Amino acid sequence: MRTSIPAGTAPAVDVHAHVLLPEVDALVACLPGHAEAGELDARRNGPAALAVSGPMVRERVPLLTDAAVRLAAMDARGVDVQLVSPSPSHYHYWADQETAEKVYRLANEATAAHCSAAPDRLRGLGLVPLQHPGPAVHALDHALAQGLCGVEISSHAPGRELSDPAYEPLWTRAEETGAIVFLHPFGCTLDERLDQWYLSNSVGQPTENAVALSHLIFSGVLDRHPGLKLVAAHGGGYLPTHIGRADHAWSARSDAGAGCAHPPSSYLKRLYFDSLVHDPHVLRELIRVAGADRVLLGSDFPFDMGAEDPLGALRAACLSEADLDAVRGRNAAALLNLAIA
Repeated sequence: MRTSIPAGTAPAVDVHAHVLLPEVDALVACLPGHAEAGELDARRNGPAALAVSGPMVRERVPLLTDAAVRLAAMDARGVDVQLVSPSPSHYHYWADQETAEKVYRLANEATAAHCSAAPDRLRGLGLVPLQHPGPAVHALDHALAQGLCGVEISSHAPGRELSDPAYEPLWTRAEETGAIVFLHPFGCTLDERLDQWYLSNSVGQPTENAVALSHLIFSGVLDRHPGLKLVAAHGGGYLPTHIGRADHAWSARSDAGAGCAHPPSSYLKRLYFDSLVHDPHVLRELIRVAGADRVLLGSDFPFDMGAEDPLGALRAACLSEADLDAVRGRNAAALLNLAIA
């Protein structure tokens, strides 16, 4: 860790950073279903987006794969610790159960190996096969056995929302172990409606976040698992800034209020959110509704939809010193059990 951190100051901790795993890509490249999944992704994004994304990712491969290059970039940005998660392109929720087990084992082991290059500065998350809820607990246990802090999941799997009762064992095990569950969507089911102007990401990602979190809230998952350590990427998407509409539905309609015990807004204070909202006013609103103790620094390193200067984006919100310190790293340090000098 950088030695310039003043005594008593929490490290700057970025909880939203990715690693690219060529081993996983090689594993699935020629398997049945992989090409079809790629075609679906291409339709959802559109040709113009793919023409930009391909070169963008290729030029960032060293940042995504070489720990030394990553650490130098962290130093340049003033980031002391990253929580590194696999690129969401590695979910491969199309895979059969045998392939899915190979994917999560390889992803967990490769992520742990990447982080082992600087264990004081890099912590990691693994994967679970959401398309196969049965082995998901084993996948979480495997990730933890590699020394990872938890797992990354998407907003849904084909045919299953996060409210599906089949995921109850996963939530139970994550709560028991204190594992972090990082909710990061990949792909939006609005499909070709978003295939221009990169709407698949700018609109699709915050939509998927809002839908997934709403399923967890309204279904009562968070009532049954109050200790679940769930971190939502992209500031939770549209939900935190429009939570009043959810509260109104919960109080006005018997169908909306049937599944959860409290107003939806109250559950925001049980979740964690990264700070990657691209607008200081939205960040301040997120902190207002969720609490300064529930927001964590996030950059989406090193992709182009991320923040090149995540600490600068945080300072632009003109937070109090206490809130700035909390979001900058104190909250994440507590979540990851990091020592504060």
